[in-house]
Amino acid sequence: MSSFSRRDLLQLTVAGLAAGGSRTAIAAAPPASLGAIAAQNGYLFGAAAAEVIDKDPAYRDLYVTQTKIITTDVALKMARIAPQPGPKHFETADRLLAFCDRNGIAMRGHCLIWNEWVPDWIKNMTADERRAYLDAYIEEVVAHYAGRLQSWDVVNEPFWPGHRAPGGFRLGPWYDAFGTDYVRRAFLRAAQIDPKTKLVLNEAQTERDDEVGLAVRSGLLKLVADLKHAGVKLDVVGLQGHLQPQYPHDPARFDEFLHQLGALGVDIYITEFDVYDGTFPDDVAARDAAVAKTAQDFLQLTLRHPAVKALITWELADNYSFYRGMANYKNARPARPLPYDDKMQPKPLWNAIAQSFEAVGRSATSTSGQAR
Repeated sequence: MSSFSRRDLLQLTVAGLAAGGSRTAIAAAPPASLGAIAAQNGYLFGAAAAEVIDKDPAYRDLYVTQTKIITTDVALKMARIAPQPGPKHFETADRLLAFCDRNGIAMRGHCLIWNEWVPDWIKNMTADERRAYLDAYIEEVVAHYAGRLQSWDVVNEPFWPGHRAPGGFRLGPWYDAFGTDYVRRAFLRAAQIDPKTKLVLNEAQTERDDEVGLAVRSGLLKLVADLKHAGVKLDVVGLQGHLQPQYPHDPARFDEFLHQLGALGVDIYITEFDVYDGTFPDDVAARDAAVAKTAQDFLQLTLRHPAVKALITWELADNYSFYRGMANYKNARPARPLPYDDKMQPKPLWNAIAQSFEAVGRSATSTSGQAR
């Protein structure tokens, strides 16, 4: 448990603002680190990072002080690495990895294979060409980072019931080429090239207690069980955790889902955490409070599960949230789904995350060791 209370943090932050009225005043008494609080309580905390950290020093500093692990946002997606035939483009991801190495932060690769964000030139291949390319792509990309990443999202979002495929699978070029076996094949190839890095199956929508969410849970449980039964190296299941209060959520049923998933012998990471605030009041203080409560209700149940080892937000500050670019937010109020605001100041969500780690904290394991 941290001896530094959240009340102490908020008092220091307010005092710093009153005394200096600028970011400089706060720099003299920096806020506690979510990464450190998580580690003290047996968890790993981090965030996704896009290329903007190269251009925004204040934002970059948040990653240095707050995170113990960073997920690549788009730098390792296929459309970024291989937008055209020819040499792969690793420059952005290599730069982020160098930043992580300099600052003692682990890095997660996101993502090797996804039926979305695939360049048109690959979609235009024949099925046979795509089968060969999947193997070659995984081998080259995984080899480039072998032994240097904490984990790889090998397959991202294999399910989307809206496509009405058997078993609720997401359609796309890899499904078209292999059927559902593309998932198993991708994990086998990745494990052959880099047997040490943790391999992750990353999925969305499981927090929803509606027809979509329940179908994804069912499909995911079956897929994980099938992969484990076949002896496939599958170390972690990532549940994205984009909380969407406009959809129903049954804590008891989600709790049972986490028990079922953990019983299959995998760790669980919450990999893309944030809180959609589109249904909350316009008043900023009221909205921030609702975001924080939604997060805390979810986290205090979720983090208590022994299989849950990590919490990773999707970016750290509101102005870099993907919600800001979504069509339903254009010409509307700016989204506020993350722990920091546009001025890089902590919000009530920061407090909710810290309190959740402490409320369900277990004996700290070698979390820093897991990172490497």
